[in-house]
Amino acid sequence: MSDVVLAPATRQLELLRAGEISVVELAEAHIRQIERLNPELNVFADFDAHRVRARARLHDAWRGQRARRPLFGLPVTVKSSIATRGLKCDIGSLLHEGEIPAHDAVVVARLRAAGALILGTTNCPEFLMAYETANLLHGRTRNPWDLERTPGGSSGGESAAIAAGLSAAGLGSDSGGSVRVPAHFTGICSLKPTPGRIPGRGHLPPCVGPFQILGAIGPMARTIKDVALLFRTLGGQDPNDPASPPIALREPNPDELRTNRIGFFEDDGLVPVTPETRAAVQAAAAALSDAGFRVEPFRPRTLEQLRQLWWKFFVQCGAMFYAPAIAGREHRLSPIFKEFLGFAEAVPPLTAQELLDAWAELDVLRSKTLAEMSKFPVLLCPVASVPAFRHGERTWTIEGQPVEYLDAWRHTQWFNALACPAAVVPVGRSPEGLPIGVQIVARPFQDEIALGVAAVVDAAFGYRPPPMSHSRP
Repeated sequence: MSDVVLAPATRQLELLRAGEISVVELAEAHIRQIERLNPELNVFADFDAHRVRARARLHDAWRGQRARRPLFGLPVTVKSSIATRGLKCDIGSLLHEGEIPAHDAVVVARLRAAGALILGTTNCPEFLMAYETANLLHGRTRNPWDLERTPGGSSGGESAAIAAGLSAAGLGSDSGGSVRVPAHFTGICSLKPTPGRIPGRGHLPPCVGPFQILGAIGPMARTIKDVALLFRTLGGQDPNDPASPPIALREPNPDELRTNRIGFFEDDGLVPVTPETRAAVQAAAAALSDAGFRVEPFRPRTLEQLRQLWWKFFVQCGAMFYAPAIAGREHRLSPIFKEFLGFAEAVPPLTAQELLDAWAELDVLRSKTLAEMSKFPVLLCPVASVPAFRHGERTWTIEGQPVEYLDAWRHTQWFNALACPAAVVPVGRSPEGLPIGVQIVARPFQDEIALGVAAVVDAAFGYRPPPMSHSRP
């Protein structure tokens, strides 16, 4: 039973329902994995083994009443930017040190109601504004595939925990690739849903203004089947969230899925990707073709314009949002957040007219891109130009061309600007043995289509545990 922590969440639930393992036993297996690996990985913002054991005992005591709940007894984690009652949710910042929400975010309340056992909250970069997880409050989180590399950001603690078996599944959030890049870096699956399909109310900071379009809380797990389970269980309209739509869940069958023509592309024609990344996209395209899908080369023509608008909203507006909160306290900010502020300060501030024009342009571009996607309702493309990078690394040379930090993740940024659902599945490996994921994108509110196609890719490739995650003799 020592490697039960590496089993899919759905398998762990089967064991619990069959009575082959108790909630206490499953929790204890995760606690042992945490105590063994967390000193090296540093994934948690808040974890208390005694508290987890006490909650697990309560779950077992409630088994007769609550065992039919869809996530009953499943050990999960939550990114420390999603309000979780009784646990530290400090967004990786000294400015929020020790903050413990009195109330759950809507999605966390649903997680509890579904019977999940929350192990703790996971580390993230300060204020979520980086593709590397490090801060002055909790330190640096490491990638279980290579401790010298990052598990990504901003949901890096979450991805490392799931990849190494410290958690069965969990919740991250994504305004520029923050559940997708970490999944790609650590060899797991994730979904950035259409904003609002999983309620965002209770995210820290709130997903308001442009971040209502860019941002979403998304499930992360080791298989797409697990991700889909979380999506079905936690999704649904929040009547008090203006971005949460009244859309019923759908279960498209294989024949319906195959009516969606898939367009694939390996880069955007401007910034290169590694040869292994290109090969991963090609392998996924071949697997989908073998499964009966019509897969053709196709690349939307609006990608660079979308990236530029994402930059204005995420970087420039993001810095403007944070300015009042950090004024006079800049000396307490982590280097990684100061780096983000430097990106914003390198260009003139947005004027009111520029912001208004950008907002209008985004609507026009979204409409234009979605019209192009009417021929190819599903897109297959890279997650990033490179696999997991070394801590502090900020530029790479690919095919003789320099690739800068924010440019390397443009593949995710497009779909935040479009508010499209996008799933990530591990497919390939770098020469160093690092995971390489691919991204499956659908039109807004077609999350089930993205998940269904992603499941086909996952069945052909899928999760492999990092060597350090296996229990040692």
